[in-house]
Amino acid sequence: MVTDTSQLVDADIITSSLDDPEKFATLFDRYAAMLYRYISFRLGSELTEDLVGETFLIAFRRRGSYDVSYLDARPWLLGIATKLIIRHRRAEVSRYRALRRQAPVQAVDGPEEAITRVLAAQGSRPVLLQALSRLPRGDRDVLLLIAWSDMTYQETARALNIPVGTVKSRLNRARRMVREAMGGINPLKEHTNG
Repeated sequence: MVTDTSQLVDADIITSSLDDPEKFATLFDRYAAMLYRYISFRLGSELTEDLVGETFLIAFRRRGSYDVSYLDARPWLLGIATKLIIRHRRAEVSRYRALRRQAPVQAVDGPEEAITRVLAAQGSRPVLLQALSRLPRGDRDVLLLIAWSDMTYQETARALNIPVGTVKSRLNRARRMVREAMGGINPLKEHTNG
């Protein structure tokens, strides 16, 4: 029986947690900070701790049905978190509107903070936040998973349980809408994400 799960891939940790539930904590150690950043950017810090905990609780309860052919559990966890965020959509849109009215906050290292820092320097932050609040939910989910969680098209498709083609079309539409709102400037680095 494996006692140290720190070197195992996520699928093996989930499998071993079926016999020893405490091993599931390794996934929390690996991904709680990532989920915290993702959820807090989308909804603010008020709900973040609760939703991170709820994400892991749902994942723990569903670990028996996890498809172990996927070695990386990030898309699965981000998919659960995104579905929880959808329940709090009004709070997310309100947060973007409130942030648009505020002065830029001090940036902290991380991908989403780096984007915010660049946008604040350009004075584009309010426009971007307004554009994000106006995106259709599905388009916003895809854009944020790819741009701020560094997910691939395939991982995003798996997280949202949609086809890869849908991910690509939603991302294209979201980027176009953000670019239009920004006056033709795309602050979210367009990268191909295979």
